[in-house]
This record gives sequence, structure tokens and C-alpha cells, in this order.
Amino acid sequence: MTTVAEPAAMLAEENDLALARRIAAGEEAAFELMMRRHNRRLYRLARATLRNDADAEDALQEAYLAAYRSIVRFRGESSLFTWLSRLVRNECFGRLRKHGRREALCPMAGNLEDEADAMTINDFDPPYHAAARSQLRALLEARLDALPVAFRTVFVLRSVEELSVEETADCLGIPEATVRSRHFRANALLRESLSHDIDVTEKSLFEFDGDDCDRMVATTLARLKRAGA
Repeated sequence: MTTVAEPAAMLAEENDLALARRIAAGEEAAFELMMRRHNRRLYRLARATLRNDADAEDALQEAYLAAYRSIVRFRGESSLFTWLSRLVRNECFGRLRKHGRREALCPMAGNLEDEADAMTINDFDPPYHAAARSQLRALLEARLDALPVAFRTVFVLRSVEELSVEETADCLGIPEATVRSRHFRANALLRESLSHDIDVTEKSLFEFDGDDCDRMVATTLARLKRAGA
């Protein structure tokens, strides 16, 4: 007799195994379902590793093909996502080695959820708010790309995908303590780099020179002339 806490985990395992068996039997719809179910997380893992959109897509596609060829070996000892994530990482690291871009995996690791909180979405959301959010996302992505791969992958899985420490450790094949330390270190480095960006940018906030200045002067003088001043 199963306990109350068991069914959800057991059902997930059964679903993974059932899906894997359908794929192994050549069911295309099952393979499509697997990809759609895991695309976002796996793409983010590949993108965090390779720092290039096109390379990440290529790596993910190759990992899916490898998964299709070896799905008969999936026994449900881990989740299907964890199994797939290892294939993605292997493909990504193979590409880095091939191009001589394998980064050192530093044994280091917190909490960067507050940076984007200032840009809240409310009922009145002008177009420039969306542009600002897009710029902030681009800045965060650029700063994340600058981190060592060991930090990037942990940060994406923990802070972006919100996996638990245990799930992240399982996916990356590293101790939970390493996940915590790398996540902490990644957040610290991101905060430091973003703080520098803000210090530099704040000096140019609300710039009003060049064409803006010329336009204001011309408009004001024209109004003065019309008023007979």
C-alpha cells in the first residue's frame, strides 16, 4: 500500500517510463511530446553553456537525436529531464572541446531575484516599459554570459528554471554543496557587474543634448518670437 506522499513521484516516474517506451516503439507523437515538455529548460541549459543562440539550438537538436537513438536504455532511475540534461551537457561540452572553448569548471556558488522586481507590470504598461524590460533582460543575459560556465548553468537551473538544489545537483552531476556555493558566487558576481553598469549608466540618465537640445532651443525661440518678447 502506497503512502499519501508517494503517488505524485510515482506517477511522474511512470509517465517518464511510459513515454520512453512509446518513443522506443517508434511513436513519433511521443517523441514530439517529450521535446515540447522539456524544450525550454534544456534550451536554457544549452544556451547557458554555449553562450550562443544558434549553437544552443544545434546542440539541443543533436541531444534529442541522441536521446531518440538511446531511449531504450532509459530505465527511470532518474527523471527523464535529468537524463536528457546530461545528454545536452555532453553535446555542449563536446562542442566546446572541438572549438577549444571548454571553460574551467570553478568549484564555487545565492539569490538574484530582486534585480528585476523594480520593473513591475501593472494595468498601465506603456510600450516603453516593455522596451525597458527587454533592455534589462539583454543586460542580464550579457552579464550572465560573462560568467564561467559552471556558474551560468547552476544559475539558470536554480534561478531561472527554479529547480531545487537537489534537482540541480542531479542534472549537473555535482554535489549539492557545490550547487549552493556556485549559485551564491554567481549571484555575487552578477550583482557586482550590474552595480558597475548602473554606476556608469546613471551618469547619462535622461540625456538631453544634440538634436534634443537643438530642438528645445529652436522651439523656445520660436515661441518667444510669436509672443513678441
